[in-house]
Amino acid sequence: MIYEKLLDLITEQFGVDGDTITEETSFMEDLNADSLDLVELMMSIEEEFDLGEIEDDSLDKIKTVGDAVKFVKDRIES
Repeated sequence: MIYEKLLDLITEQFGVDGDTITEETSFMEDLNADSLDLVELMMSIEEEFDLGEIEDDSLDKIKTVGDAVKFVKDRIES
């Protein structure tokens, strides 16, 4: 469920086909995201999953879709 919601956010923000996204997809290398794109995505994730504000240092650790899934799971479970 987390992956599917993230996939929806990613496909909407980056205008890509969801079938091309895997957990290994890199935001910067595969989706050509810059730091502003990642901040906007994190804001969408905060809202979608009701996580509160995500710290900037956490953003540095999220390089792939799988990293984002793990981050959300960890935040929800804590």
